[in-house]
Parts: sequence; C-alpha cells; structure tokens
Amino acid sequence: MSDEDDLEDFEPDQDDLEREDDEKETEEWEDYRKEGEESEDWISTPLTEDMMKEGLSLLCKTGNGLAHAYVKLEIKDRDLTDIHLLRSYIHLRYVDVSENHLTDLSPLNYLTHLLWLKADGNQLRSAGLNELPYLQIASFAYNQITDMEGISHPRLASLDLKGNRIHMVTGLDPKKLISLHTLELRGNQLNSTQGINLPKLKNLFLAQNMLKKVEGLENLSNLTTLHLRDNQIETLSGFSKEMKSLQYLNLRGNMVADLGELAKLRDLPRLRALVLLDNPCTDENDYRQEALVQIPHLERLDKEFYEEEERAEAEEIRQRMKEEQEQEAEVEPESELDQSST
Repeated sequence: MSDEDDLEDFEPDQDDLEREDDEKETEEWEDYRKEGEESEDWISTPLTEDMMKEGLSLLCKTGNGLAHAYVKLEIKDRDLTDIHLLRSYIHLRYVDVSENHLTDLSPLNYLTHLLWLKADGNQLRSAGLNELPYLQIASFAYNQITDMEGISHPRLASLDLKGNRIHMVTGLDPKKLISLHTLELRGNQLNSTQGINLPKLKNLFLAQNMLKKVEGLENLSNLTTLHLRDNQIETLSGFSKEMKSLQYLNLRGNMVADLGELAKLRDLPRLRALVLLDNPCTDENDYRQEALVQIPHLERLDKEFYEEEERAEAEEIRQRMKEEQEQEAEVEPESELDQSST
C-alpha cells in the first residue's frame, strides 16, 4: 500500500446530499466539550508504548518495500494530554486521536506519510501543522479552534472544522490548498462567507453559523453543494452566474421573507435542488409555484420533485408575464409621444 492509495475505506462517515444536521451528535459533543471546559486541570496522561501496542493495526510495507510497519493508529477516548511519543512512529498513515484532552498536535509534524487524521473532541485551539505532503483527509471537529491558519497541505481533499469557534475565514491559500474539494464549517460563529476563495471546492457546509448574507463566493466555479441551513440570511444577493456548477442549495431555517428574492437564483444555470423550509416566504400560498416561475430549471423544492403539470403551469405564467412586459414596453413610447405633442 503506497501513500497515494485510495482512502475510501478510511473516510469519515458522510451525510447524504441533504446533509441534515445530526442534532443528537451535536448535543453529545457539546456536552463533552462543556465537561472539558469545566475541568480546571486534566491529569497529565501521556501516550505510552502499551497504548500504542493496543491501538496499532494494518501492517504494510514501508517505502523500500523490504520492511513492514503498522500504519494505522486508533487511540480514542484515553484522556490523553500528550502524544509526544508519536514522533517516533514515522510510518503512520491513519491516525485517530479523537475524544482526548489534547492541546498540541505538533508531534504529528514528524508523520510525513500521514494520509488521514481525525482529532475531533479535544481541546485544540489551532489546526495548524507543518505541511504534510500526503495528508488527504483531516477532521478537527468540536474543538476550540478560532482560526484556520497553518492549514497548507497540498493534497488535502476534505477538511472538517465543524463545532469550533471560528468567527472569520482566514489563512486558506488557494495556491497551497490545490486539492481541497470539501470544507465543513457547520456550527461555528461565522458572520461572513468572505475568505473562502478556493476555486477547486465542490462541497461547502456553513450551516448553524451567524451569516446574514452570502458574499465572496463568486469564484467558486466548481462548487456543486452549498449548505447554509440555520443562519440569519434575509437576502439572496451574492449568488453569481460564475457559480456555474452549483446544483444543491440548502437555505432551510433562515429569514428569507420576500419571494422576489428567488429571482436572484435564476442565474445559477445548474441549480436543481433548493431547500427553503422554515423561511417566512414559504408561508405564501403560491410559494412553490413562484419558485418554479423564477427558476425554470429547478427540479426539486424542499425534497419534493416538480410534476409536469406544475411545470406547464409555471411556463404559462412566465409567458403571460412576458407578454405583459412587452405590452407595457409598447405603451410607454406612445405615452411619451402624446406628452410631447401636447
């Protein structure tokens, strides 16, 4: 097995396209984090050789193909405060140190063959590490991270930072994060979508933040999934025709009140699925019809596909509106002529 082997068997569980929030998981992690914050001092618990023996698995050939080493380590929920010992295990490729009390991951800088890292539920204030050339999947969910500095792994494809304390996206360099296609920032304290200038990004999850609008995402031409559930968004400005790959948009639980805002999504050429449940505009009687009138290529609204009858009716409305606009355009010049003659 080489450092570039497929990681499919080791990827963290992914939600389906809807990416519905797992409330039970969130509550459990919040309780866990609260417990950690209330404890003034953790008993110092360093990683030991005995723990390593219990957690190591997956024997593989090393670089020259002549020797073997265990490349997978799972040391979850051991109350660890120190993983200094990992500096010596340079052949590790898959590491899970979740649910401990770690504040420092710097020993991982020595694991230059690392492919997969999970460090959820610790006491980390930073996800910064030296550049790890093969790291492809990294999860730092439910820590106390406040910024995104120091994340510059060239092959990183999936980054999970949900449930932290990030207010602003900074430090994401598109010249370094050239492979990043999935970014999970659910449940932080973001008040802006600025700073996510990652043209290769395909999946962006920003639910449960403090966002009031969408901005700075114009360059995400490869983005296919955008999840903005449970924010404070009132206007749908900020969506650009340059976002030409966007197919799924979840705006559930926001504050969009005016159905006219839907017209701002018309320029998204590949938008197929839209979720607007729990917004004030969904209380309007013609909400479902108006959405299709404004976005003709929409296939699904709030998980329900449009029927052919609905499409035909929406097309009739669009044609009628077009004719009315043309008539108004003809009347205006005539009115101007009448006024000039008098």
